Amino acid sequence: MDDSAAVAQARAGDSEAFRLLVERHSRALFKLAYRMTGNEHDAEDVVQEAFLKAYRSLDRFEERSQVSSWLYRIASNCAFDVLRRRQRRDKPLDSLDVEHAPEPEAEAPGPDRVALGGDVRRGLEAALESMSARERAAFVLRHFEGRSVKEIELALGLDTTAVKQSVCRAVRKARQVLAPLAGTLS
Repeated sequence: MDDSAAVAQARAGDSEAFRLLVERHSRALFKLAYRMTGNEHDAEDVVQEAFLKAYRSLDRFEERSQVSSWLYRIASNCAFDVLRRRQRRDKPLDSLDVEHAPEPEAEAPGPDRVALGGDVRRGLEAALESMSARERAAFVLRHFEGRSVKEIELALGLDTTAVKQSVCRAVRKARQVLAPLAGTLS
């Protein structure tokens, strides 16, 4: 069953159809939320809240949209809420610890790469902290998730110019923070 059919069946009250959507999209939404929030607990909360909101608004899903874009938009908005609350509390971003990242590692790197990887991770963490919620979301969707500008537009509810500007500003901030490491990457 494709996503559109699952949405239609879920609207008709079929809980198994909605469960299928959750199974199909929860990992991608978790990766997005984790990269936006930098915190596994917050990412789990974002995913749960996103699916709850999606379930409550099934009747507002427009058939011409892709289900994945609709879910990304909901999850992005939930992550924005977490980031806004965090900014109000002025708490620092938790570590983007590689051990807790949802992506499995390929092969074990050598000690020099481990040390450099830690520096890069800390630099990227600092860069992400310096970004606005919109910049962070656009950066994560573009550079971690590999989404196109059009997909980011749909996910974040922005126009092309706003997406490109957000990604550009985010990349500029990341480059500024990571520039001192450029010489050690060769």
